[in-house]
Amino acid sequence: MKRDDMMWQAEAAEFGALPGLKAESMDTRAAPTALSPGPGPGPMDLIFIEGFEGQTIIGIDASELGTPQPLRIDLTAGLPRSAACSSDRIGDTIDYGKVRTALRELMATHRLQLLEAFAERVAQLLLEDFGAHWVRVVVVKPKKFDDVGAVGVAIERRRDASPRAQDRGHGWLGGTVSG
Repeated sequence: MKRDDMMWQAEAAEFGALPGLKAESMDTRAAPTALSPGPGPGPMDLIFIEGFEGQTIIGIDASELGTPQPLRIDLTAGLPRSAACSSDRIGDTIDYGKVRTALRELMATHRLQLLEAFAERVAQLLLEDFGAHWVRVVVVKPKKFDDVGAVGVAIERRRDASPRAQDRGHGWLGGTVSG
């Protein structure tokens, strides 16, 4: 197994994305991957929401497209040394109450089929609307299959590598396109 794969598995286990896999049993002594938050230009403060649950219509099977189904979202958003550490003001950091509200709205309004596209939309929301510099988003469909505890995706993005920046204004993520 490649070292990057082992790092991802350890991180996914830490955030509960791989049921049954214990983070403490993983060998994570390798240098961080290119998209991991450290080491970088300075200290990174991580704001997270773990175990957000909601109902939405998402999927590619006909049986998934008529009735909302449960999704679980774990996210981590990084800021370089949040000013809130010194100021004690919510305006100097990412307000996870507002993130929660935005997630609820997204789950009610999106028209995406794949968890990958949904996770990408969440990542872009955090990067663009909440000023995160780095994000990790895990989206899980619990009990998608009778013999599987959960299926899902985990993605990491940095602000400078965001697909919308590479999109060149085509708006493929479904957001507004500025001219």
